[in-house]
Amino acid sequence: MAVVNPRQARDFARAMGALAKTDSLDARMLAAFARVLHQHPERSRFVKPLADEALQRLQALVLRRRQLVGMLTSERQRLRMSHASARPSIERTIEFLKAQIHDMEIEAGEHVRAHHGALAAALSSVKGVGAATVSTLLAELPELGQLCRRRIAALVGVAPLNRDSGQMRGQRSIWGGRADVRKTLYMATLVAVRHSPVFKAFYERLVAAGKPKKVALVAAMRKLLTTLNAIAKSGKHWEESLHAS
Repeated sequence: MAVVNPRQARDFARAMGALAKTDSLDARMLAAFARVLHQHPERSRFVKPLADEALQRLQALVLRRRQLVGMLTSERQRLRMSHASARPSIERTIEFLKAQIHDMEIEAGEHVRAHHGALAAALSSVKGVGAATVSTLLAELPELGQLCRRRIAALVGVAPLNRDSGQMRGQRSIWGGRADVRKTLYMATLVAVRHSPVFKAFYERLVAAGKPKKVALVAAMRKLLTTLNAIAKSGKHWEESLHAS
């Protein structure tokens, strides 16, 4: 069994002329899609083995933490506009959610140290990459350290995609990829461009060259990701002096 991106499966069905959608039609299209992928010369790019039990557990912990953070955000928004009689209940819920998030972070941290201790320490050596970022990368980007920098950037969705046709050269933009990993990487990059001299200089150089701040930040995200990918490959810790030079 393999889990595939539903958008890709649906695009395949449309390409085969199956515009309608029923259970039986979906089953036939999924079977045809599987045969095409199985026969593809680069099959390993499209068909990944299922996560083992340890990885599934880490993925569940990371997902639960994300759900709790979403609930905490909602409760905080409700608190600002709530009636005075409802605030004590909301405040108690907020404290409960904070405690649950703390417990999830402790449990995920223990799991990471037990199964990925050396790799987690190497990734955490980069400023801006904390325990939550490491847990998310290990859980939801197991390909880290196994792909080249271009493929890992495309997989996450921080690689600009071409929009060219003939002599027309369209504006490059990012699209697709793993949204949850990208969100986590975005927050890590915000810290890195403030506190890491290397990433701060990189970001400021792009802004000084006239790049919009959002474009410069995405470029810094890509640089951070490719740096973490190289660290995962080599197992070596980040050395500020080497990258600064």
